[in-house]
Amino acid sequence: MRGVAESILRRYRFVTVLGLTLLAVLAWVWILSGAGMGMAGQAEFLVFPHRATGMDMTMPWDTPRFAITLAMWWVMMVAMMLPAAAPLVLLYARAAPAQGFSSPHIGAFLAGYLTCWLGYSTAAVCLQLLLDRTGLLNAMTMSLSSRWLSGGLLVAAGIYQLTPAKNACLSNCRNPAELLSRHFRPGAFGAFRMGLIHGSFCVGCCWLLMALLFVVGIMNLAWVALLTILVAAEKLLPGGMWLARIGGLLLLAWGGLILVVG
Repeated sequence: MRGVAESILRRYRFVTVLGLTLLAVLAWVWILSGAGMGMAGQAEFLVFPHRATGMDMTMPWDTPRFAITLAMWWVMMVAMMLPAAAPLVLLYARAAPAQGFSSPHIGAFLAGYLTCWLGYSTAAVCLQLLLDRTGLLNAMTMSLSSRWLSGGLLVAAGIYQLTPAKNACLSNCRNPAELLSRHFRPGAFGAFRMGLIHGSFCVGCCWLLMALLFVVGIMNLAWVALLTILVAAEKLLPGGMWLARIGGLLLLAWGGLILVVG
């Protein structure tokens, strides 16, 4: 009987790892192909990204554009956040059969988690639309053209990295076993609920880091990759809490430089 249980656990782990890897790879492939935006992504690190120039592009914010921009943001969040979320998903896949449930509802768990990022992506698209219509967003680079907004957002993100709110959310993300023990519920709805809870902590931890894409360029692939690594390091490495604080200090310095030098 024990051998059967271990076989089931191995099967779920294998399927889960394969599914998460495939989902992340597909998300990255779509982003690298331009995310349906009809333009190639940039890959550059600029100290003063608000100074970037590009040809004037006027595109109407109709329903198709809103939908494809929402898809771009959501798939980008999937690509960036799945590596850091994978340990909890794998732990859930292992914990459900171990607690006597015939099969873990991994799809429902992921659906709950990604629903939180869909909500964040919707808010990001609405903000992008507002910035675009007020002329504060470079249409070519999809980055803020305002020195004050760019510097202010960097400073805000840096400060948030040092706050108790960031610390509390990051602590929950770094302790998946504790989160599961507190919130584990059987069934698909229970799995969806746990995904929502974890996703809420994850959004609370990273929302301002993800908003930095407005500073560096929403489709700046170099920064998308760097933020992916930073988020994963904060959540998975032993010194992740200190990395978050160091990152906050660096963001404060960068934002201050932009505000002072311009």
